[in-house]
Amino acid sequence: MKLQILFSVLIALLLVQIPNSFSEELVLFTNSKVYSPAHSLQIYGTGLPEENLIIRLFAPDDTIAKFDQISTEPDGSFNYGLLIWPEPSTSFPYGTYTVEVISTEQNGISKKIDVKFTSTTDLVDVPVERNVNTLVFAPETAAVNQTFRVFVQTTSDGLLIGNDPAELLRTTHVHLPSGLSISLSTLFNTLHQGLYFVDFTPREEGTHVFHVVVFIQGTVSHGSAATNVISQDIEGISEQIIKLNSILDETSSELDVLKSEIAGFDVTLEHASNQIDENIGTISTSVQFISEASSQLNALMLPIIASIGLIVALQITILARRR
Repeated sequence: MKLQILFSVLIALLLVQIPNSFSEELVLFTNSKVYSPAHSLQIYGTGLPEENLIIRLFAPDDTIAKFDQISTEPDGSFNYGLLIWPEPSTSFPYGTYTVEVISTEQNGISKKIDVKFTSTTDLVDVPVERNVNTLVFAPETAAVNQTFRVFVQTTSDGLLIGNDPAELLRTTHVHLPSGLSISLSTLFNTLHQGLYFVDFTPREEGTHVFHVVVFIQGTVSHGSAATNVISQDIEGISEQIIKLNSILDETSSELDVLKSEIAGFDVTLEHASNQIDENIGTISTSVQFISEASSQLNALMLPIIASIGLIVALQITILARRR
């Protein structure tokens, strides 16, 4: 008899525990999908009777804007005014917010609802959706075996979002000129929430395309940038240009010196030409004087020669007669 009673008690306990283990339930609703300043954000739903619930309101940048803890009613229902929306500010900007309710007794299960905070409550004009944008900043040109840095910015409704880059950017990769792809998911570093960077060293020439894939709260966003890798970077080319400019400056200086020397040489040539002209004039005058002197000499020599010739003729005549 005692065994039967003990067995009945065990069965009753099991029947009590089984519903509890299989009746895990958490339901969440909000009084609206779109809110504007001064409107109340009311949440309601059901959980386990007298269960502690954690309520979190996530801002568009994925930070916690509001945190509360409540208890359900004996029937498991709850109705709670979470927030009166303030005027928009840096703490509460317009955008998509997420309401999350977490059970503390049902293995930590949670429910989430996205709501929109905007200047109007017109659901037709303002759909509730999360808009994630991804920007990639990479240099236009780089050099082989020279490391450069690529930056990534992730935003939602204009606010920086994201935490762990290994999780946020886990499918990010780079397309090489050879056609291969290299994963970059584990190489990113956090500069600031929503701002990340990776240092990349190219090993081949050609166009490298960085394809960044952001995945957050079920939303995917893509961004890309291209870098043309050449054999020498701009710094080396600039140094060569500077060196060439220096050589050209030196050549220009030497040309200026040569020009000044040539200018002096022109003066010297002009002076020499004038001297030659003067010397030619002097020589011409001297030749004229010599010509005149030669005429005078001829005039003096002819009578003498004639006299000599006459004397010789007389001597010959005298000699001829003596014989």
